[in-house]
Amino acid sequence: MKTKKTKIFRIPSFHPVAWGVIIGTFLSRTGFFMTIPFLGIYLGKVKGIDPATIGAILAVSLFVGTLGSFAGGALSDRLGRYPVMIASMAAWSLVFIGFAFADATWLFFVLSALNGLFRSVFEPVARALLADVTPAESRTEVFNARYFAINIGGAVGPLIGLKLGIGGTSSLLPFLVSAAIYAVYAALLIVFMFSFRHMLQSNDEPGATVKQMMKIVFTDKVFLYLLLGNFFVAGAYSHLDTTLSQYIGHDRVAVYSSLFVVNTLCVLLLQYPLTRFMKRYTSLTALKTGCLLFGAGLFGFGLFENTALLFLSMIVFTMGEILCFVVGDVLIGEIAPERLRGAYYGASGFAFLGQSLCAWIGGLLLQGLGFGQGPLIFGILALLALAAFPFFHRGQQLGEHPVGAEPSELSESC
Repeated sequence: MKTKKTKIFRIPSFHPVAWGVIIGTFLSRTGFFMTIPFLGIYLGKVKGIDPATIGAILAVSLFVGTLGSFAGGALSDRLGRYPVMIASMAAWSLVFIGFAFADATWLFFVLSALNGLFRSVFEPVARALLADVTPAESRTEVFNARYFAINIGGAVGPLIGLKLGIGGTSSLLPFLVSAAIYAVYAALLIVFMFSFRHMLQSNDEPGATVKQMMKIVFTDKVFLYLLLGNFFVAGAYSHLDTTLSQYIGHDRVAVYSSLFVVNTLCVLLLQYPLTRFMKRYTSLTALKTGCLLFGAGLFGFGLFENTALLFLSMIVFTMGEILCFVVGDVLIGEIAPERLRGAYYGASGFAFLGQSLCAWIGGLLLQGLGFGQGPLIFGILALLALAAFPFFHRGQQLGEHPVGAEPSELSESC
C-alpha cells in the first residue's frame, strides 16, 4: 500500500526548465488575475467609461494578440525561446505601470493593445518550450501542471486584487504589484537562460516566417479545423473576464469575485480526474464535449440570479474550460512537426480573434439590450460557443494525427 501512495503523490520528474516555466506561470498569472479580470469594473466604476467602449478596450487586447502570437512563434523558432520570453515579459511589466497612471480613454486602448501583444508573444513560446523539453508521453502531465499553476494564480490573484483595492477608488498599488511580479519573472528567466544554455534552440537554418506559418494553417487540415473550433471556444472563455465581469460585477463585485474563485478551485479539483477520464476518448471528442459544456455554463450565467445556481453554472463552464484548453495544448504538440513547434503554437493565436470579437459582441449586447436581459444576452453567447462543435467534428473525421505532405515539405524548406 505504501508503494501505491508514493506513486499517487509523487512530484513529477519534469525537466528543470519545465519547472521554471510552471513556477513562473504561477507568478505571472497571480499578477495577471490581480488586475486584468477587474479592469472592466475599474474602467466603468472609477473612470466612468460606458460598457460598449469598455468592451472595445478589452477586445483590442485580444485582437492585437493575434498578430503578436504569430510573430512570437516565428521569432522563437529563429532566435530561441528565452530571448523572446525575456523581452516580452520585461515589456509586459511596463504595461502594468502604465495602467496604474493612465487617465485618458485613448491611453487605455493603447495599454490594452500592448497587454494583448506581450501576452500573446510570451505564452505560445512558453508552451513550445514546455513541449521542447518534455517527452511526448509526459506532455499531458506537464500541460496539466502548467494549467494547475495558472489556476492557483487565478485563485490567489483576485483575492489579493480585492485586498489591494482593485475595482474601487485605488488603482496604483494593484497594478504596481503586478508589474513587480512580472519583473521578477523576467529576472528568473534570465537566470534559467544562462543556467541551461544547452536547452536554447539553435537551428542551423532559419525557422518559419510569418508567411510560412500562414501556409501551415491552410495546408494542415486537422490543424485548420482545430483553430476554427478554438476561435469560438476562446470567444466563450473571453466572457469570464469581460461580459460576465460587467454583467455581475457592476452591482455585485463580491459575487463576481466568488465566481472567479469557484472557477479556479474547480480547475484545481476537477482537472486531473476529468482529463484522466477523457483519455479513453480521442482528443477531439474531448474538445467537442468541452464546447457543449461552455455553452451550457454561459447560458446559466444569464438564466440564474441565485448565487448557488451561478456557482453550478461556473462548475459546468469550468469543465468545458479544462477539456478545451488542456487537451487543446497537448493536441497541438502532437500535430506540430518538431522544428515548427513554435510556429504551430504561434499560429494557435488565431483564437485571439474569437476572444476579441466575442468580448466586443458581449459589450454591445449589454449596451443595446440592457443588464436586465441576461437570458437573451447569454443565450446568444452560448450559441456562439456551440458553433465550435461542427469544426471539431470535421477535424475528428479527418483523423487525429494529420501531419501530412504539405507541412513536412514546408519543414524541409525552412
